[in-house]
Amino acid sequence: QVQLVESGGGLVEAGGSLRLSCAASGIIVRLSRMGWYRQAPGKPRGLVASITSLGITNYADSVKGRFTISRDNAKNTVYLQMNSLKPDDTAVYYCNAFTPGRDYWGQGTQVTVSS
Repeated sequence: QVQLVESGGGLVEAGGSLRLSCAASGIIVRLSRMGWYRQAPGKPRGLVASITSLGITNYADSVKGRFTISRDNAKNTVYLQMNSLKPDDTAVYYCNAFTPGRDYWGQGTQVTVSS
């Protein structure tokens, strides 16, 4: 009964910003390694950003300085703040939770950046 529900995607012009949310149930975000991945058509799914149970963050080189991953433990929600968006950021963004038992995925939310 684990669920990860992404929201916040949409269409934005280059240089704009979006904030993605991942609302989790059935797991405790604070105790899990949470990540945001993205997949563009014809390309493999890749890591965008992650945050560990200790609060250590990691970012793909392509988004460093522009994206920020964070948690709200009280809301059991993970966020991805995306600034200075580029057309190359266009993809379906997925929330991931890695727990001792298995990993879980959200349904994904589309982000489209126009030039």
